[in-house]
Amino acid sequence: MATGSVYKSSDIVMDYCCDACKERHTDKIAESFCKTCTKLFCGKCINLHSQLYEKHVSFGRGDMNKWPLSKKTEDFLQTCEIHEDEKLKMFCQDHSQLCCTNCVLLGHRQCKEVTLLSKTVKSHSSDLQQLAVKIGSILEELKQLGISKEDNIKSVEDSFSERLQEIRDVRQKLNVALDELEKTTLQELEDMRTALEDSLQADVDNCNRLKDDLKQLHEAVHDLIDKSNEELSFIAGRKCLDKIQKSDKYLKGNSVNIECPIMFQANTDIEKFFEKQLSLGKIVKLNPDKVITLKGKSEHDVHIPSDLSQTCQITGICILPSGQIVVADEYNTRVKLLDQQYNVVSHCNVSGSPSEICHITCNDVAVGVIESQTISVQFISVCKGQLVNNRKFQLQHGILGIAHHQGALYITSRTALYHYTLTGTLVKKIYEDISGGDTVWKCAVSPAGDRIYVINYSHNKLLTLSTDGTLISTYTDPQLTYPWCVCVTPAGQVLVSCFLSKTIIQVDTKGRRKLATLANKTDLASGSISICYDINRNTILVGIINNTKILVLELH
Repeated sequence: MATGSVYKSSDIVMDYCCDACKERHTDKIAESFCKTCTKLFCGKCINLHSQLYEKHVSFGRGDMNKWPLSKKTEDFLQTCEIHEDEKLKMFCQDHSQLCCTNCVLLGHRQCKEVTLLSKTVKSHSSDLQQLAVKIGSILEELKQLGISKEDNIKSVEDSFSERLQEIRDVRQKLNVALDELEKTTLQELEDMRTALEDSLQADVDNCNRLKDDLKQLHEAVHDLIDKSNEELSFIAGRKCLDKIQKSDKYLKGNSVNIECPIMFQANTDIEKFFEKQLSLGKIVKLNPDKVITLKGKSEHDVHIPSDLSQTCQITGICILPSGQIVVADEYNTRVKLLDQQYNVVSHCNVSGSPSEICHITCNDVAVGVIESQTISVQFISVCKGQLVNNRKFQLQHGILGIAHHQGALYITSRTALYHYTLTGTLVKKIYEDISGGDTVWKCAVSPAGDRIYVINYSHNKLLTLSTDGTLISTYTDPQLTYPWCVCVTPAGQVLVSCFLSKTIIQVDTKGRRKLATLANKTDLASGSISICYDINRNTILVGIINNTKILVLELH
């Protein structure tokens, strides 16, 4: 029986070659297969063949399903995948593996059932149609997976470009800050030089003035020596005594020649700070749906002797790049700074009850403050290890939650979500729900800034919004009873703390399904009212209602 062959002629690859031409040592592509002769023919040869054998049945390329297998296909099927120069000859029943002679010698000599393929096929059959359907299904899955991975590659490239720009922006900000420090220092140097030169020039002018006065008196005295003018002599004498006294006093005051070098004492704190830094920031591989698991827990007291209340209520927690922790204590109307061992090392009072806190820049945080008559956002800085109150701006609505992303402040007011600038300018009201109760409670922003997660406390929901206020998804769950706060890790993992069920759950980045229950009643004795992920120690910090301690959840 004829079988197709693969030949190379110039740049053309032929799947089937004309058998008649092949006998004349010529390679031509077969166009027809004669079933009677079981041979392949090119267009020219099939015409001659048809004239000689009118009753022979032939099939063109339109009926290739009736042609024999091509040599290419036969070679592909018969070639051993391990020993590519060998043909498959046998089948090992023990390992259900096709084998060539080398396979048998090297790996199947101890096997009990190794039979020739010609014998094996008599007792085994394959449903090729079903296998073809299965392969087709897998091919489609692989195609979709390939498309998805290609999209992921594009996403990585886009993310790389965005992060590269962010790094350059950080460097530019540092350059601007250093330029400003240099400008201030140079101005101080210039002012110092001006002041010293002005003072010295004043001394030079005084010397010259006294010299001129004394020279003039000296000449006048010489002129009066031979003259008998007693009145002028008296006047000259008195003026000489006055100028001599004045000059002696000036000379005594300036007798020591004091040099006035200008010294520069470098701010070594800046140098030391940069020396301690390993990079401009952390590079985090975003895997927002990677499940977080709990390894252990510990508690740390944040109550201090000067607190007005016997207990604390930590309504907000945020982490500084230095690893220090800033917490808002509602009961004691103050903000506290903790070191990396969770000891309170500084505090500052605020004018009302702090409702929430968020990190802004390097050593700056923003705190929502509720007073009896006013609502405001208070900015606080860490300066030389101490918390210092800075500027603040007032709001015309309530404040429960506050979050920040690249200069945008997002503030919740129980029923609405607002976008503010850091200077206190209202950009717009992003979202509002006045269906009843506390529908817009707390919020958090995704690392990319494209999603805002909002707690609907009264209706037990987690909302996922775009930055223009479009509702992307709504999530509910039996454990989501009175959800209190939400936080997003730098990797994009979404954590929701539920007050009544005393649980912390992880939700997928799209806000549509629960991935895991991170903590339950066993871990949380009381309801949690604040939550924050600490990238420096891979922990989650939890503020507990009416408690002097914060809970630290250690993660795998």
